[in-house]
Amino acid sequence: MDNPKPPRRRDLTSGPIPSTLLIFALPVLGSNILQSLNGSINSVFVGRFLGETALAATSNANLVLFLVLGTMFGIGMAAMILVAQAVGARDVAEARRIVGTSAAFFFLLSLVFAIGGWIFVDDILGLLATPADALPLARQYLRIIFIAVPAMNLLSFVMSILRGAGDSRTPFAFMAVAVVLDIALNPLLIAGIGPFPALGIAGSALSTLIGQTVSVVAILLLLHLRRHPLLLSGPDLALLLPDLRLLRIVIVKGIPMGLQMIVISVSALMLMWLVNDHGSQTAAAYGVAAQLWTYVQMPALAIGASVSSMAAQNVGARRWDRIGRITLAGVTFNLLLTGALVALLYVFDRSMLGLFLNDSPEAIETAVHINNLASWSFILFGVTIVLFATVRATGAVMPPLFILVVTLLAIRTGFAFLGQGAFGADAIWWSFPVGSGCSLALALLYYRFGRWRTLHMIEEERPPAGEPPDTGLGMPRQRAMITDREA
Repeated sequence: MDNPKPPRRRDLTSGPIPSTLLIFALPVLGSNILQSLNGSINSVFVGRFLGETALAATSNANLVLFLVLGTMFGIGMAAMILVAQAVGARDVAEARRIVGTSAAFFFLLSLVFAIGGWIFVDDILGLLATPADALPLARQYLRIIFIAVPAMNLLSFVMSILRGAGDSRTPFAFMAVAVVLDIALNPLLIAGIGPFPALGIAGSALSTLIGQTVSVVAILLLLHLRRHPLLLSGPDLALLLPDLRLLRIVIVKGIPMGLQMIVISVSALMLMWLVNDHGSQTAAAYGVAAQLWTYVQMPALAIGASVSSMAAQNVGARRWDRIGRITLAGVTFNLLLTGALVALLYVFDRSMLGLFLNDSPEAIETAVHINNLASWSFILFGVTIVLFATVRATGAVMPPLFILVVTLLAIRTGFAFLGQGAFGADAIWWSFPVGSGCSLALALLYYRFGRWRTLHMIEEERPPAGEPPDTGLGMPRQRAMITDREA
């Protein structure tokens, strides 16, 4: 493609920071809400049409899917940050090289997961100790989900790249397409309504496959019609041959970010194991509270992802004068939005929890107690997410991973386990603010004193002697170069 046009994007390197960040973050938040609603509604369909055994089968299968997507998440995030820095430096050619290398590796890895998952599905479900009665259903469901993995990962990758380029609206629109198709087809394919065949649990998985495939094909077609410069076609397909220099950076930076997701998941599983020891009523109350916490955390996750995109573009543009203000805006929005949701949860806790536990007043009281002790901790953790989002935009990915390992796996889980002798089950609920407080303290220390400001995944060449240095306020004269120095 000759003389590609600049990407259609919202400029994240100029203009008022708070309003630009908020406008960019809202579609990201919308995408997160759609994904969560999709999972919840599909679970309702499976439970209503097929019963508890099928629901247990999808729960086991979705745990495997989450681990697969979590592993790929880091690679996509690393590519997004690199693209954002290149776009911020106004170096479209470098951004295209990054997209080519990352897309090829991302898709090949997805195929490996899909083929390996199909072949070893029984071994995977065996490792999860899937109940015997749910095993045949879980096998049917998971095999189709593994077929869907390449489309799911490719859609996620394309959306990440567009956000790195400053476009969060297009990803939201096509996430909506995937979710609407999935929700609409679920009951039709499960129960065989109208002209559709009754496929049972396989129908639920097939609806996901169709929704994701249609959405990724549609978004690629739209980008082609727009002649988007980051969509490779024709002779530019040669850029899909991986550049080993770029590939190394994507892997080295991406794996720690993927591990962060896995650390959070492992910590949650360990707490669930402790909760189960206190009986089914406590486990049910905790499960319902955790369902509501999923929505409480969404603003922080959306703001964090948006801060990463915005900060990375400004790092690429050498607008370091804006980085601190981007972080401050992100922290402020998190305090306002997450704080408002936590306050609503405190005020309307019984009515919200009663939607899930309407026949069990004792379980509602237990859930209210859990919520009162733990929910405010998500305000603290939201600030941590924003701080991590800023530092990883420069390539500092190991310190956030280290902090999460220490505070979630060691401090939070350790407090929940050891504290039960003195506090009983309350030690588990108090472990949330204890762990979140420690995470925030360490994140603030690294943000203030760490070396993340000296890291540059995109490095400008020095200007020749006699040429004034670039101020960072205009277009860089030199082609951006990528390095992989780490804190």
